[in-house]
Amino acid sequence: MSRIGKKPINIPDGIDVTINNSVITFKGKKESKVLETYGRVGVKLENKQLVFSLLNDEPQSRAFWGTYRALANNIILGLNDGFTKTLEINGVGYKANVSGKFLELALGFSHPIKYPIPANVEIAVDKNTITIKGSDKQQIGQIAAEIREFRPPEPYKGKGIKYNDEVILRKAGKTSKK
Repeated sequence: MSRIGKKPINIPDGIDVTINNSVITFKGKKESKVLETYGRVGVKLENKQLVFSLLNDEPQSRAFWGTYRALANNIILGLNDGFTKTLEINGVGYKANVSGKFLELALGFSHPIKYPIPANVEIAVDKNTITIKGSDKQQIGQIAAEIREFRPPEPYKGKGIKYNDEVILRKAGKTSKK
């Protein structure tokens, strides 16, 4: 039995939810999101709460039950509060800045890297910290992973781009033979 699927989702005041067959539409202050369940789970709106239920007792149906509840909860949290990822740049001469709709990164390559900032996403740079904000949890995580991929942290000096809460296990360098 899904522990996540059982829990109802409380809907905050600023968000309107409508259900049309298997399509759930969430409308916030600035934007709206759509979640298609393809008829895999039952969805009801009761007393400002969104309740998910099983349609049959198959294992696949149980998996969808928890998954769609989690996706709907992430949409509501994103429209209400938003999601944030923070990246840290470590290294001599490594820097970042936002110019227009691009994030420009100088990471020790012969050329600067220009990363296009998608719509509905805010990227702010403060010294060696990059903050990514938006309403879509998956999109924010994907953007953070793509930026980190340009120069992942290395274990010897710790240079590179890392998540703010990431711990880099440091290695000892070579020892000379005397």
